[in-house]
Amino acid sequence: MARMEIRGFEEIELQLSKLADPELAKEVVQAGAQPIADQVRKEIENLPEDKFRYLKKGEVFTGVPKQQKKDLLDSLGVTPADIDFDGNANTKIGFDGYGKMATKKYPKGVPNPLLARAIESGSSVRKKTPFIRKAANRSKKKAEAEMQKKLDEQIEVIMRG
Repeated sequence: MARMEIRGFEEIELQLSKLADPELAKEVVQAGAQPIADQVRKEIENLPEDKFRYLKKGEVFTGVPKQQKKDLLDSLGVTPADIDFDGNANTKIGFDGYGKMATKKYPKGVPNPLLARAIESGSSVRKKTPFIRKAANRSKKKAEAEMQKKLDEQIEVIMRG
């Protein structure tokens, strides 16, 4: 009777188990976040500019004052990647803190996440100017490519060693 012996499965199994490492997933996700954050930064710089003023009835802002653009650029950040309860690696790209332009309603300055949302979706006093959605759509392929590149690098390291 013919007999077949296969060796090396333990080594392959060990290498594959290393790919399930949550730290690897975090590194890959973090690599994909950077191109998106860079594109968001470019989109903020390309937002139309407008002067801050008191609005007349029915008038809306069509752009963003220079100071608020600077506040958004300064507050843009990427959180460190983390693993959620379902085992998925996540990171967030967003805005933090307060702007330098104080208003009657916001004496500490307008919250930057609120400002970004108002620009993105519009408000009663601001024309809708999507910039985050544009950045995400424009940089999706590059982010996926960066994630694949990072994953390939990590697989190469694991297989070598």
